[in-house]
Amino acid sequence: MKIDFTLKKLHLKETFSIAYGNYNHRDALLIELSHHKCKGYGECVAIDYYQINLQDFIFKLKAIKHQIEAQKIIHPKDFFKYLSDLNLHSFLLSALDCAYWDLFGKLENKGFLELNNLPSENLVESSITISIGDIKEQINKIEKSDWTQFKVKCKGLHKNDIEKLLQLNKNIALDSNASFTDEDCIWLQENVDIQKFSYLEQPRPIDCYKILNKEGFANWMADEDCQNIDSLEELIPYYKSINIKLMKCGGLTPALEMIKKAKALNYKIMIGCMTESTVGISAGCLLTGLVDFTDLDGANLISNDYATGNFVENGKIVLSEKPGLGIDLK
Repeated sequence: MKIDFTLKKLHLKETFSIAYGNYNHRDALLIELSHHKCKGYGECVAIDYYQINLQDFIFKLKAIKHQIEAQKIIHPKDFFKYLSDLNLHSFLLSALDCAYWDLFGKLENKGFLELNNLPSENLVESSITISIGDIKEQINKIEKSDWTQFKVKCKGLHKNDIEKLLQLNKNIALDSNASFTDEDCIWLQENVDIQKFSYLEQPRPIDCYKILNKEGFANWMADEDCQNIDSLEELIPYYKSINIKLMKCGGLTPALEMIKKAKALNYKIMIGCMTESTVGISAGCLLTGLVDFTDLDGANLISNDYATGNFVENGKIVLSEKPGLGIDLK
């Protein structure tokens, strides 16, 4: 097996504004694993909030390159166990895990769904993100969109804006990126109309969730508070829903285990994404038959997608039905 890795720059179609800042591009690291003329692809991106330095990842990959290339082709779950002993950041671990699933499936001429006996029908539609802006501009984007599910970004609580969004009679979620106060959260979870929002994502900064009451009217969804499977039990009294992102939890292999446990604990589950190309989105799409919400619009927000595979069209998940994760580079 051979490994190659390349830095990419993902250019956004328009400035993306969230509570953490404004962005016009994201830096990405593409990983390619190859064997017997088959190539598997995985990706991770640099996110300021998580203090990701892709140069550190490249340095690590150079250090373990010979070890990885010496590995025989084994089942992806066994390969993940091997990777778990290398002390890798979850973002890098995810890129390697996904690339190996893609390669293994192509070598076996089987898709990820077949390899894991997962559903390919009744896939949950994805939301499209409406970035922070004047409420009139946000509503205009929603009304003009061909999508049917929306995630509206906000910075702090503006009650008049909340009322205007509720009047739209659309499928809308809120994501404050941890910018709500304790008082905001109390008002939201005690307001009966708030249950009209499909979910309210990461209302408070990480580890500041104890003001939340999942028995209230707000469907609180943990994002940054829910990094991996170890987070689930502690969050039970506070959150009804969780956002699983492959880069947060370490890839497809741990995501499958996380979904299984989250269902046993009666969470509603979302498969989410960062700003990613079709390489990353293709992996997430394959889990959408297992969850309650989907937010996989990352590749739709960039202007220079460099891959083809599974994709999202006006919210609908379209699977390539090709082996592995279905990914090819353009």
